Amino acid sequence: MDADDLLQETFMRAIRQQGKFCAIENARAWLFDVARHLVIDKSRRQRPLLPLSDELAMQQGELDAVDSLAGCLPRVLEKLAQADRDILRHCDLDGMKQADYAARYGLTLAAVKSRLLRARERLRQQLSLDCQVRLDSSGRVCCFTPAVK
Repeated sequence: MDADDLLQETFMRAIRQQGKFCAIENARAWLFDVARHLVIDKSRRQRPLLPLSDELAMQQGELDAVDSLAGCLPRVLEKLAQADRDILRHCDLDGMKQADYAARYGLTLAAVKSRLLRARERLRQQLSLDCQVRLDSSGRVCCFTPAVK
């Protein structure tokens, strides 16, 4: 945007204000604000897009694997004991804080942490069996093959 375009657009906005412009206490400051916002908006529109890095592309691949795994999870959860399903659903899937879970069920926080850890381990084992989950070197889900139902 060159200076002439900026000046023209600024005054066009002032004209669109019609009678309100005359009521503005400091019209000069208002015009400078409008011009400044126009320049900022133009620079935002012209900001070049950066290519996706390989690391971000790999993260997308990880997300795809996890999204695909979501179809297997409900089936695997049903194979777990009711107590495991309950704590996993509340604390991991619904986002309930462990302290809130402990208070709700009359347990100590240490007991909830221990039960949740054991339930997660049983879930991991069941996912390995039913969905053939494979983990990468850092322990993240990289891929899986759903077993026959």
